[in-house]
Amino acid sequence: MELLDIYDRHRQLTGRLHRRGMPLAPGEHILVACVWVSDGHGRLLLTLRAPEKLVCPNLWENSGGAVLAGETSRQAIVRELREETGIQARESEFLLLETLDSGDAFYDHYFLTHPVALTEIVLQPGETVAAQWASLPQVEEMIQAGLVAKPIAKQFRCHRPQLEQLVWQGSGE
Repeated sequence: MELLDIYDRHRQLTGRLHRRGMPLAPGEHILVACVWVSDGHGRLLLTLRAPEKLVCPNLWENSGGAVLAGETSRQAIVRELREETGIQARESEFLLLETLDSGDAFYDHYFLTHPVALTEIVLQPGETVAAQWASLPQVEEMIQAGLVAKPIAKQFRCHRPQLEQLVWQGSGE
């Protein structure tokens, strides 16, 4: 059973906890952290959700998840990325792109440049079953083909201008 901190509409901690999977009361929010990982050569890391996932099974996504009670957003994204891919990064390496309020959750969207071979990716059983590096045009094609989870597709399109600039940083090109 995962416990999450409950935030008010101003992103202030309320001191109450939420059991994941239960409905939130009106005005209550949880916190979610997501990350776009770049190889520094124009590609983003995508993972394939496990077929047993209740939400968006067998669809591609970026890494992320709910911030657990007592965690900061940055602590959570370090944990989620490590759990889902085996990638180890420091909190300070993540660039915050934007925070969005979805009505019942605040979403912190991060960016990280971390080149790693696909053979070094360690997938999390029950969560992820495959990984790939994809260029921005390839991600768009995957979205058009219905292969990317809809919330992730929306997130990608929202951040695409920033991603176009950031995915090439550090490549020397």
